[in-house]
Amino acid sequence: MKRSLLKSLLALSVISGLAACDNDKEETVSPVAESEYKFIRILVNDENTTQLSLVDPVKLSTESFTASFAKSALYSTQAGRFGALVNGTNNNVQFFDTGFEGHGDHVDVKGTPKFGALTGNGNRPTHFKSKGDEVIAFNDGDGTLSVAKEADMHTTGAKMTTINAGNVAHHGAMTKFDNGTYAITEKDGSVAGTLPERVKIIDAAGKTLFASTLQTKGLHGNASDGKVSLFGSSSGILVVQPTGAQSLIPHPANFGTAWFGSIYEAKGAGKFVGYTAAMGAYLIDVTAKAVTPIVESTDLIQVKIDYAGNNLIALFHNGEVRLYDLATNTLKKGGSVVGAVAKDATQKPQIEATSRFLYITQPAAGELWQVSTEDFGKVNKIKVSSVPYRLAVLGIESDESH
Repeated sequence: MKRSLLKSLLALSVISGLAACDNDKEETVSPVAESEYKFIRILVNDENTTQLSLVDPVKLSTESFTASFAKSALYSTQAGRFGALVNGTNNNVQFFDTGFEGHGDHVDVKGTPKFGALTGNGNRPTHFKSKGDEVIAFNDGDGTLSVAKEADMHTTGAKMTTINAGNVAHHGAMTKFDNGTYAITEKDGSVAGTLPERVKIIDAAGKTLFASTLQTKGLHGNASDGKVSLFGSSSGILVVQPTGAQSLIPHPANFGTAWFGSIYEAKGAGKFVGYTAAMGAYLIDVTAKAVTPIVESTDLIQVKIDYAGNNLIALFHNGEVRLYDLATNTLKKGGSVVGAVAKDATQKPQIEATSRFLYITQPAAGELWQVSTEDFGKVNKIKVSSVPYRLAVLGIESDESH
């Protein structure tokens, strides 16, 4: 009797142990992130005022600063420490420092969040890029570049310096290659309007190293991985190599007159993405010279690449959001997130994303919404300014410090 009872108790003990192991295994598989990475911040500016909101998405709190001007375009630098506020109307570029300095396996905190001393006063700065420790703005007013080193961010009185490539004024852009040279647009006057038609390669002094070899019918939108640069063009996707070689990738046959006015690099996935509101978003394969649909729709407000460069985020006028895995070109998740937005609305929601959360401005409510990428029903609403205009993700996707 005792021996039988002992066997039964041992059997129950083994079963309980196995169940505990199974439960432990379930708890460690793909947990939904309850909070954002510790060293991520969201910068939000206002359409009508100079209020700049720095949102801590872990604490769901906001710290307010005063920018030089309202309604600036916002960008993050490549390393994530700084944000750039580009205001072409007022010939002004200023920088904001999170204080987060990434060191691979951890993040150091260098002081408190604040504006940098470095400023730019180029002639109508418009497009902004960051490469390594350099920040770069293209100035539409005279076709020049303004550049500076991040090391000068807090140098009193520091100004971005000018690179004059001998251009005329136009609505242009640039990329920087790993070898230190720049691919920069130029206008030859063959197309009416402000869009450029060509791209040349220059050095840091503005000297032309490789002249344009292909003339297009208009350029807008560009991206680079440092090894090759792509420019959106009505003639096709212009591919520019640091050697000076240039070629065109044709658009899909059903595009008609549509073309990619925006091109993005998806660093994590090692891909390029082209977007046109007339057709949708597409993967661009430079090697195969192929263009493959990701999402085809004429109802998109915008598409963005998430902060790590792994996923494409598509925001629709009906309030739906879809997440696409760019490595496999598959839909990961979709669902209604915000209310429907009129196509003729003067101020529409803007979206950015990290690996864990979506961030969507709500201009009418003066809020920033934080939405879990795992569960669209988990929404935090954070009050920012009266009419949030643009937003940028800053910092590093890490929780590790010393």
